[in-house]
Amino acid sequence: MEKMNNHQQTMPGSKRGVLAIEKRRHPRFNVELPLDYCRVDGKEIYGGIVANASEGGVLVYLPERIEMGAFLKIEIIYVNGLELNTVQAIAQVVWQDLATKDSLGEHRYGLQFQQIDEINLHRLSGLLKDVGK
Repeated sequence: MEKMNNHQQTMPGSKRGVLAIEKRRHPRFNVELPLDYCRVDGKEIYGGIVANASEGGVLVYLPERIEMGAFLKIEIIYVNGLELNTVQAIAQVVWQDLATKDSLGEHRYGLQFQQIDEINLHRLSGLLKDVGK
């Protein structure tokens, strides 16, 4: 038993690290794109910023506090050549940054796509491919 413990000890001067394994199904791409959104059951439209995106969801900065689990209609706005395009979807708030900056009106959320049709998914895929180049 003692030999086992000796083998498990770290040698002086050796380095130990933490291996982080990506658990996401879809790779994330850093972007900075405008976003319009409203609650699924609401009419008032607000603006925000998409900070990164994948085919599964987006990281956004929004001007208001939103409860976990809320569903939002979102529209990501981007330029493709000379054409203004959008990606529309319904997304759910799946996480929030508890250390948000109320004084700046900045709240960070992770949104997971719940409904996105084939046309909008194709637009999003094309946008992410362009960003990834």
